[in-house]
Amino acid sequence: MNQHFATHGASPDLRITRLDNGVTVVTEAMPGVATATLGVWVGAGSRHERPEESGLSHLIEHMAFKGTKTRSARRIAEDIENVGGDINAATSAEGTSYTARVLGEDAGVALDVIGDILTDSVFDAGELAREKSVILQEYAAIEDTPDDVVYEAFTEAAFPDQPMGRPIIGRPETINSFDRAAIEAYIAREYTPDRIVLAAAGAIGHDAIVDAAQHHFGSLASAIPPETVPGVYGGGEKRIQKKLEQANVVLGLPGLSFRDPDYYALHMFTQVLGGGLTSRLWHEVRETRGLAYEIQAFHWAFHDCGLFGIGAGTSGGDLGQLVDVTLEATTRAARDADTIEVARAKAQLKVSLLSALETPGGRIERNARQILAWGRVIPASEVIAKVDAVTVEDVRAAGVKLLSGAPTLAAIGPIKKLPPLERIAAALRAA
Repeated sequence: MNQHFATHGASPDLRITRLDNGVTVVTEAMPGVATATLGVWVGAGSRHERPEESGLSHLIEHMAFKGTKTRSARRIAEDIENVGGDINAATSAEGTSYTARVLGEDAGVALDVIGDILTDSVFDAGELAREKSVILQEYAAIEDTPDDVVYEAFTEAAFPDQPMGRPIIGRPETINSFDRAAIEAYIAREYTPDRIVLAAAGAIGHDAIVDAAQHHFGSLASAIPPETVPGVYGGGEKRIQKKLEQANVVLGLPGLSFRDPDYYALHMFTQVLGGGLTSRLWHEVRETRGLAYEIQAFHWAFHDCGLFGIGAGTSGGDLGQLVDVTLEATTRAARDADTIEVARAKAQLKVSLLSALETPGGRIERNARQILAWGRVIPASEVIAKVDAVTVEDVRAAGVKLLSGAPTLAAIGPIKKLPPLERIAAALRAA
């Protein structure tokens, strides 16, 4: 018998039901909204792949639209676009999503298409060959884009010899090796019901969505997926000397899981340092010294680990100065981030959070991701309370702790003036 869950503290329009096999259905009606956005999130992404499967999650996402037992690839597109809708998919390290947006009255059409592609795809050999060719072209485009290459190198250096460090798109040798058997084996192993969330928001009815979920996913057999390989930060460097007009560089440190109690403090340190036009890095590097067109700090948080980084591009001649200024700004922020900066970071985070929830697409993404991560939907008020509870001292402490970790460095282009990693590490530890 399906289980219905209370959503304490959340919107009264939010409803959650878990099917007998473990598939979760979460809906949120939005009065006054005429459209419906819905999708399926699967808690399986590139970090769940074995070494010989690198890029398989991404390929499966592509192949989902290439035909089922009852629909051709064109028919899939027509059924959605004939009702004015659009359909999309995305792959990340920790999950894959398949989403559609239609008028509320056509939610059943979108659900039928998504259910069909996830449970009845045929993975035709001809379509598979064509799609592998498309992905190889996508891979080549990345290889021709230095600021993409440097981030791939950065992740690989930070998480060496493990799934977290492999590119989501895969490598040509693995992409070329995939066949229907590999796809079906991966789906059977990783697309287990307890990792599947069907989320819908907008002009929708909960019971109708549950009925559709039961129809398409209710017969999936419960299974225990294999243990996920932990993400273990290593640190190191990867330098690619290449004749380019600009040097692209990313400097990183071990970040935090989104489960860590200091997650919000580190997020705010990141914002103070390089999160906007008033951030320290933007002011020092771009506005005061003109060393880069753009510079940013970021923090990627995962289930069991995280990765902090600073990325920028500059001329080969200015690279050494860019790194020195960046290191100085970073260590200073850890020492003296102030009340105004932290208050600004809090306001920016709140606007980002609340504005995302103003759209059906933002609602379903929040709801699905949080159920996969926490087993519940966390009310916005609870998140805001955690944000408000962070103090200036917390932000400084998060910065100091961050800088004590071993650095990761990736660079491509004219990088002869890039300082040694050991010197960079010593400057960070001086904070």
